Amino acid sequence: MASLLFGAVLALGAAFPGKALADRSFERWVASFWPTAHAAGVSRATYDAALSGLTPDADTIRLMEKQSEFVKPIWDYLGSAVSDTRVETGRQMLKDYAEVLSRIERRFGVDKEVVLAVWGMETNYGSFKGEHYVVRALATLAYAAPRRQSFWQQELVTALLIIQAGHVRPADMEGSWAGAMGHTQFMPTSWKRFSADYDGDGRHDIWTNVPDALASTANYLKQHGWVSGKTWGYEVTLPRGFNYGLADGETTLSLAEWARHGVTRTGGRSFPRPDDRAELILPAGANGPAFLMLKNFFVIKRYNNANAYALAVGHLADRIRGGEPLRTAWPLNALPLSREQTVDLQNLLNRRGFSVGEADGMVGPATRRGIMAYQRAVGLVPDGYASVILLQAIRSDG
Repeated sequence: MASLLFGAVLALGAAFPGKALADRSFERWVASFWPTAHAAGVSRATYDAALSGLTPDADTIRLMEKQSEFVKPIWDYLGSAVSDTRVETGRQMLKDYAEVLSRIERRFGVDKEVVLAVWGMETNYGSFKGEHYVVRALATLAYAAPRRQSFWQQELVTALLIIQAGHVRPADMEGSWAGAMGHTQFMPTSWKRFSADYDGDGRHDIWTNVPDALASTANYLKQHGWVSGKTWGYEVTLPRGFNYGLADGETTLSLAEWARHGVTRTGGRSFPRPDDRAELILPAGANGPAFLMLKNFFVIKRYNNANAYALAVGHLADRIRGGEPLRTAWPLNALPLSREQTVDLQNLLNRRGFSVGEADGMVGPATRRGIMAYQRAVGLVPDGYASVILLQAIRSDG
């Protein structure tokens, strides 16, 4: 499969003369995939209309192999994701779609500001939904991706069935290079399970119908366990001498228990429901903002499994609602590590006896425990944060 991908990449570049050969290979793949699509219920007419004459999407090929070494610090990510412009646009959308959002909130029990925040994060309120024909992008991945081929094939078949059922015209089925579609960027199988028909016209149109897209997002969050009437989390302040071992990505305590550890809400505010359970997250270590994350934070992560994304959605929702910016400043010198740098850190920790397991470039619980053990041993605050400063310290530590 790796050699197939390499050949496809070469053939797709305009500077290479093998494009016609690659297109013939793709055409043979399209022909060979027809029995799979047909067995799933796709008609010959739909299949031919959607796939005939397509060539592989060069942008999809390029992006699926892209390995960025640059890691955007969370403060830069949030600065863009929760910009003043995005907040103001969100507040305007709250007015423009007031009736729609209120009905959606009543129907699904998900805060209208959270639904708006997902829309803002995914496509900047519909201003950029992607410019790829989804069938072409998914066919390219099903044909050339080196991994998860069965996943891409299932997504492609589902996209074809969506077209066949009349929910969207092929010309309107635009999305990302990886097949995420519409205003709030659903993959086809997620659309199949969670999309909603707001206006009762029989179509679940997340591409051109904003109410359908927003209702679909609310339904997605509801079906993944959104707890009505509760927030996603709180920015908090930690006391001197705090036990940072509690921020291990595994410990969950009630808000009352966190309060007994000296954790308080910023601005002197109280926790409205002390029995709610939460996990402490330090996105930039002990010198940056700290957050107690409730269940709804982890529901947001089902949309995109990244703490930074879920924090951005939650904070953007709060700002749209009229809330303030974060109170605690970010430690701008504590840059995060790239994957290659993380591998280096893990190898150094292992060699020094602070076992983190396999050096895979991923900062999981084992790596955080190893970092904390090293930090305690050398007199640093044991927050488990993998930063460039930490890597420099351990490199210079013999």
